Amino acid sequence: MNSKALPCQVNNLEVGVYECEIHLKFRLIEEKSLLGDREQLLQVFLDALTEGSDEFLEMLQASVKAQEISEFKASPQMRRQLMRLRNSLDNTQQ
Repeated sequence: MNSKALPCQVNNLEVGVYECEIHLKFRLIEEKSLLGDREQLLQVFLDALTEGSDEFLEMLQASVKAQEISEFKASPQMRRQLMRLRNSLDNTQQ
């Protein structure tokens, strides 16, 4: 699954590493063959969720937790990306 960060909208932006947890419970009307592929099911669900509830999607529960963690707990790839982002933000502020 690919994810993209939101574009920077503020020049004086601080970034950090966050650990996020999402618990969702929903009912969805969908093709049975889709249930065998978790990635595809997740993508269909996210698409449906962003468009809003309708007669094919019924949200039952949703909870979201996010907390900032030490960047040293992140993977080396994520830490490199964080350094690149901070460097690019520093360069745009000069």
